Amino acid sequence: MLELIINTKKDEKEIELIKDDELVEYYKENSDEERNEGNIYLGIVKDVLSGMQSAFIDIGTSKKGFIHLKDLLPKIDLKKIGEKKVEEKQIKEVIKQGQLVLVQVKKDSNNLKGAKVSTHISLPSKYIVFTPNTDIITVSQKIENKEEVKRLIDLAKNNIKGNNGLIIRTSAAGKTQEVIEDIKKQEAKWKKIQQKYNELKENNTTNPYLIYENESLIEKLLMDLLTKQIEQVIVNDKDDYKLIERIIKENSELKNIKLKVKNIEEVEAIHNLNKQKERLENRKIWLKSGGFITIDKTEALTAIDVNTGKYTGDDNLEETVYRVNKEATVEIAKQLRLRDIGGIIIIDYIDMKQDDNKNKIEKLLKDELKNDRTKTQVEGFTKLDLMELTRKHICSHKE
Repeated sequence: MLELIINTKKDEKEIELIKDDELVEYYKENSDEERNEGNIYLGIVKDVLSGMQSAFIDIGTSKKGFIHLKDLLPKIDLKKIGEKKVEEKQIKEVIKQGQLVLVQVKKDSNNLKGAKVSTHISLPSKYIVFTPNTDIITVSQKIENKEEVKRLIDLAKNNIKGNNGLIIRTSAAGKTQEVIEDIKKQEAKWKKIQQKYNELKENNTTNPYLIYENESLIEKLLMDLLTKQIEQVIVNDKDDYKLIERIIKENSELKNIKLKVKNIEEVEAIHNLNKQKERLENRKIWLKSGGFITIDKTEALTAIDVNTGKYTGDDNLEETVYRVNKEATVEIAKQLRLRDIGGIIIIDYIDMKQDDNKNKIEKLLKDELKNDRTKTQVEGFTKLDLMELTRKHICSHKE
């Protein structure tokens, strides 16, 4: 049974996805956090840093946004241009101090940095991510049927207008009219954003302006989670109840979801969730075999180390190592999803001598990550025998 629990407290909101009594996804949002990811602003260029090929953009938030040259230039489909080199430009040729730019927050600010912004706008919806001013149409890698991929690409090409692109999401598989309606809605939304931006420029505004406000964390997650065969949603807040009730009414395919108001503490006790949540704070995670993994997050990447710990196995060292690495792989995939770890991830497995075992571990990791809703890319073992992968945050404000 798949259940969604939304626990609203005085200063924070917890969202917990439960599958058969096991916590599989967990998000926490503090009420005093500044969340601007996905918002679209008319920004004003304040400083252009030629040496860093970047600039600071005033978007009206407490810290100025940061933009790199590549996020100012038009997005290019590298598959189409092959080996052709993209012409190099200097940032001062592209923008100047005082210039007005339309930007979207891609990553929220933290204690050290301002928000990362880009001129590459993306408008996510249930079945697509609308990407204006590109001609790139791609399909989620989780849709593996080649005929379905071709059908969806043709559907998009026949229904999208102008020089716009799409990322077709996994939920679009088998859908037709729903995808077409999503495209129309996002095109209309983009048109309104453009109209407001042009209006502000024509009025010679000298202040940054919030043109489009993205959905709240709960709305963003519900857009994805309520299509995942969730049977029941439990809340303890009237506003959350009304929001979810509206979403269910607007989507006929969600009509069988049960929505209940309950005492969350009692529900968490039944599922033993407090103990599961406490485990998320631990650096060291023990495996059933007696081995363990450690997770260390830095500004640049997340390092995960696998150890045999108390497990001694049998006389065959290679088999002992493989068993621990295999168990660790399942747990690592689970922890990446639970902790919403994103960016570059390096896994230091216990050394394996046989290439066949390495291949099995890599395949297992890829298979386990198929359960993850966000994009992951496994690059494989490096020359130093470190497993390298990347994962996109679902809620980037955690970093």
